[in-house]
Amino acid sequence: MKNSRRAARIGASPVLRGALGGALVGLAAATALTTAVLGAVGIRVARRVVTPAARRADTRILALDPASQTVTLERNDDTALPGRYGLFTRGTEDYVKLGSVLAESDGGVKRKLLTHIGPDARLSAEAAFSGWYYDRPEQLHLPFSSQLIGSAVGPCPAWLFPAEEETDVWCIQVHGRGTTRAECLRAVPLMHSLGLTTLIVSYRNDGEAPRSRTGRYGLGSTEWRDVDAAIGFARRSGARRIVLMGWSMGGAIVLQLALGSAHRDIIAGIILDSPVVDWRVVLDYQARLMNLPKPIAGVAIAALESDWGTAFTRTGRPIPFDRLDVVARAGELVHPVLILHSDDDGFVPSDASHDLAVARPDLVELEVFEGARHTKLWNYDERRWTDRIRTWLEQRGVTREAEEA
Repeated sequence: MKNSRRAARIGASPVLRGALGGALVGLAAATALTTAVLGAVGIRVARRVVTPAARRADTRILALDPASQTVTLERNDDTALPGRYGLFTRGTEDYVKLGSVLAESDGGVKRKLLTHIGPDARLSAEAAFSGWYYDRPEQLHLPFSSQLIGSAVGPCPAWLFPAEEETDVWCIQVHGRGTTRAECLRAVPLMHSLGLTTLIVSYRNDGEAPRSRTGRYGLGSTEWRDVDAAIGFARRSGARRIVLMGWSMGGAIVLQLALGSAHRDIIAGIILDSPVVDWRVVLDYQARLMNLPKPIAGVAIAALESDWGTAFTRTGRPIPFDRLDVVARAGELVHPVLILHSDDDGFVPSDASHDLAVARPDLVELEVFEGARHTKLWNYDERRWTDRIRTWLEQRGVTREAEEA
């Protein structure tokens, strides 16, 4: 019996070893394939993050009624928001202003048109909902001039809105990723009413300023130098105190300015609307939104912040995420900061804004909105947005009223 069992074991071993070997080879191949796929997707995500791209449609025009001056849009979290907005489209109009919501259904939202549409208007069904509202400086009916700011990449276009009375207090505004200067126009009337001169700037690779050698975003790590040149321009033009205001990625740029600019001594305060405070938080959130496996965000970040990844991302140099993490660098902040952020942002989560306010309660004030979406706080509740910024600036003593008091 023992010999029989021993023979059976000896006879079975090569077969078992072969089966196990085949399974291990198959598992190794599957693992390698999975790793390769995750790596490829992660690198693709990384490249997308730093590559400037055209505005993409995010809704559809379901009906256009010139007689009643209304438009019905496909319903989503943005198109159903209360307030005033804009709509990018194609056809006889490329941009129209939208007013309040008039009617809603499960699939559509009817809104009032604030841009007159004629009876022969033809608009593409594909459209992009926007918080800009104003898309040209002339629409503000305020004096302005076009300027060119000399930077390392070349002349960067800017709009200068002088204060009604001579002042040495300026507000320099910085737009976000994938947009242009027009994003900032909403804040100009407020700054003008407070007696501040406003300079709205562009920066490398934003579609208006010159292209850098790589043509890629630095996520704030390179763009801040172009805005720093704008501070130098303002200083030479008589500015002695400067309020920096950044929208979305413009917030990341402004925070890098506050930490690295040679002009830090004249920064009187910082206002951030829906800002990027820590890019790792944003990329993790975006990966979840796209239902991507968790490791993909890690691969994307690793590719962006490493030397080996530059061959794939074409950034020319690694993205310094540690330097861009202002929560980790909170101890280096010296300027007062006002953050306005919605917990329902939907694009840049407010987590890092909350964390920064907790880390530096002596400098950072956070105004939390609910229901508003990314960079649409002005649109959603203009009065609250305006009053909060006005009060904060008055407390800093940089408004016309504060100077006269």
